[in-house]
Amino acid sequence: MKWLRRALLIQVFLSVTMPAQTNSSEKLVDMSFTVIGIACRTSNAKEASGQGCIGRQWGRLVQEHLLDKIPERVDKSAIAVYTEYASDKDGEYTYVLGAKVKADAVVPAGMVKTTISAGRYAMFTSDRGPVQQVVVDTWKRIWSAPKDRLGGDRAYKSDFEIYDERAIDPSNAQIDIFIGVR
Repeated sequence: MKWLRRALLIQVFLSVTMPAQTNSSEKLVDMSFTVIGIACRTSNAKEASGQGCIGRQWGRLVQEHLLDKIPERVDKSAIAVYTEYASDKDGEYTYVLGAKVKADAVVPAGMVKTTISAGRYAMFTSDRGPVQQVVVDTWKRIWSAPKDRLGGDRAYKSDFEIYDERAIDPSNAQIDIFIGVR
């Protein structure tokens, strides 16, 4: 019983003296990789109006078991890439949904290959919850973040989301979103 009291005292001490931490961390990372997947052209306005393609892409990915058809995957994660921006968050972009692969992987028919260029990315980790809600909430946080919190101006070259083992349960998912900065 003495150990329990000591553990509780330590926990209380840490909660009082340490800053609160949440799942919503931001940090800068450097990375580069290749993705193969399915692509469509859309915009945030189209997605908000219900005329977008992102939901349909996810439906195809699941119904057609497309991740199983992607060769030379480097892990089990699904990757969503936002690239080929026409301008900024208000313009059109290409959305690629697929998986990380070896750079020389052969592209299956009906899919595309894209490269996340080497560079700095601000990483945002979502809270846990229903996947559709946590993704939208995290993007809203990104859109309202000042550039000093992002680590610089947005590059609008490539941004991406990683859906790893923390997103297996779509009702209690957590994902990472990476924003290219310069």
